[in-house]
Amino acid sequence: SRTRFLLLGFSDVRELQLVHATLFFLVYLVALAGNLLIVAITTLNRRLYTPMYFFLKHLSVLDLCYISVTVPKSIADSLMGNSSISFWECVFQVFSFAILANAEMAFLTVMSFDRYVAICLPLRYEVLLRRRVCQRLAVAAWFSGGLCAILHVANTFSLPFCGSRTIRQFFCDVPQLLKLACPEGILGEVVVSGILASLASLCFIAILLSYAHIFSTVLRMASAEGRAKAFSTCLPHLGVATLFLSTSGFEYLKPTVDSASALDLGISVFYTVVPPTLNPVIYSLRNREMKAAMARVLGRKGSF
Repeated sequence: SRTRFLLLGFSDVRELQLVHATLFFLVYLVALAGNLLIVAITTLNRRLYTPMYFFLKHLSVLDLCYISVTVPKSIADSLMGNSSISFWECVFQVFSFAILANAEMAFLTVMSFDRYVAICLPLRYEVLLRRRVCQRLAVAAWFSGGLCAILHVANTFSLPFCGSRTIRQFFCDVPQLLKLACPEGILGEVVVSGILASLASLCFIAILLSYAHIFSTVLRMASAEGRAKAFSTCLPHLGVATLFLSTSGFEYLKPTVDSASALDLGISVFYTVVPPTLNPVIYSLRNREMKAAMARVLGRKGSF
């Protein structure tokens, strides 16, 4: 049908489809549990009403939605053996994914700035990141995601599609949709992708500059314990941000020609599934305040 697309998925072999569904279901449960726990703890515990945990709560809400846009549909397709998706479902998926992916990029940038101020300018922390400033930064992050999503959807789905309607991916992803578009209509989306790639590059440069200043300050600390605490807080965040931006950037910027499906699928997992699953682990299990808050909320007296 001209009103539907066919998602290629991970395999046509029934046994492998069930394995994929099981693995994705387990990962989805871990991501849901971890992010819901962070949202609950940062809401219930007044000691965590600080800028760092304010942004962390937004990131967890974002990650809950982010992984829910693609993974449940993929699990259902594998279980039922039906991988078709309607045109409007695809539009909704692209719009939702674009909002959340771009907002994730913005929040990762804001959180790196938060760590920069906390470590490099501690005496000005409460002034630079007072409540109203944090709220405005959060609104700006969500708004930027929405604006980018509108640009993507408007350009992608105004293109004429030629030939096959098979998307070589487990969800409606813009790079794969561009492979189905008629060549004469791609220029507008290429321009939009270039603009968004430039914004992503600026975010990545801002993150790197923040951490360059942070590491320079940390290395001058006299206390070995202070250095260890700062590195344990910052390095995982830098790792997740680098993984998310590098894999998504590679997928969106490589030429829109036919490529190995396994490569596209493997890369997409690193920017759709891994960050929402790892973020709760990085920001809770490696954080002393979060572990103490978890123990209080869950009524446990011992340490985690």
